[in-house]
Amino acid sequence: MTGISHVPIPFRIIALVQERNRLFEYPLERLAGVIREVGFRCEMCGKCCARAQNGHVFLLDRDVKETQSIDPTAIEPALEPEFCDHTGTFYVSGYTLRTKGDAAGSCWFLEDGRCRIYDRRVSVCRIYPYILHREPDETGTVDWRHTAGFGEHGVYHQEIPDEECLVLAREIKEYENAILTREISFLEFVQDYFAKHRLGHVQQVYDERMRRFSRGEPIIVMVYHDGHLEEHTCRQPGTSLPCRP
Repeated sequence: MTGISHVPIPFRIIALVQERNRLFEYPLERLAGVIREVGFRCEMCGKCCARAQNGHVFLLDRDVKETQSIDPTAIEPALEPEFCDHTGTFYVSGYTLRTKGDAAGSCWFLEDGRCRIYDRRVSVCRIYPYILHREPDETGTVDWRHTAGFGEHGVYHQEIPDEECLVLAREIKEYENAILTREISFLEFVQDYFAKHRLGHVQQVYDERMRRFSRGEPIIVMVYHDGHLEEHTCRQPGTSLPCRP
């Protein structure tokens, strides 16, 4: 796991707020134009429904509630905890969809190549493969990215009605705003929580506990959800009961 940032929390919060402001300023019509130009249509191939293709599926609070109503065992703490205190307790900003433990990391809800909760699928699955965030390209230049896994699944250059493009563009901006707002809230919460309990991130403890985790030892993970922390005991995937509250 490599999710640790060594930038102090206040500076990370400022950077995220600035990024959210840039997102607000991004023209909705421009994003709708990208959607129209890409013209993606899902073929139900199931390729995107695995961590080998897209990493973990981060859940918004509303997704967690909906997913738990379908199957309470379908969620687990997100990968790559961001903090670890001196006691060896980890802190992560939310939940992700559980996978089946196969080589591809197939989604818990994928059966025979089809999503068994398609009509109730989570937020990021509804907007996929469209995204709207900035990241560096191969030259290190930071710019907006609009699609994920381009050309690797689905069909492209299909005709998408203008109104559908605008609706999807709104959903994408709403999702990206929710992700940034969630991370800002998590960092603010951790900053206050650590100050109140006289805790702090200890990289040496983080590294040592992760080495033990890789050898099969359990770890305690505090998951930030709905404004509070929820405790889980986690083990490596492939072991019995990889995570439990």
